[in-house]
Amino acid sequence: MGILLVYDVTDESSFNNIRNWIRNIEQHASDNVNKVLVGNKADMDESKRAVPTLKGQALADEYAIKFFETSAKTNLNVKEVFFSIARDIKQRLADSDSKAEPQTIKINQPDQTGGAAANAQKSGCCGQ
Repeated sequence: MGILLVYDVTDESSFNNIRNWIRNIEQHASDNVNKVLVGNKADMDESKRAVPTLKGQALADEYAIKFFETSAKTNLNVKEVFFSIARDIKQRLADSDSKAEPQTIKINQPDQTGGAAANAQKSGCCGQ
């Protein structure tokens, strides 16, 4: 339903792997799977940061996906990431359900053409 693409903001090679991961997702996952880009270890000192926030945001913008910076250590934005992707998945499923609804058949609707004769037949098992 959803994929979190997580890289370490102190490790540029993990960030550089994101494009490969996205290619794998495009090849093997559903077309409409929700994706979020997450830069982890945002609590680290700026001197240890290898991937600036703007670079992460630019990559997310390129793929039209949401972007968060988090810290699993301090719990910064962790809940927000999960709630965000959960909301997006829920919205996507609701949108696809509403598009499919006109093609469904409602079986619990009373028969408008049969009237009382149809109701009489419904009593008992197997139309008896």
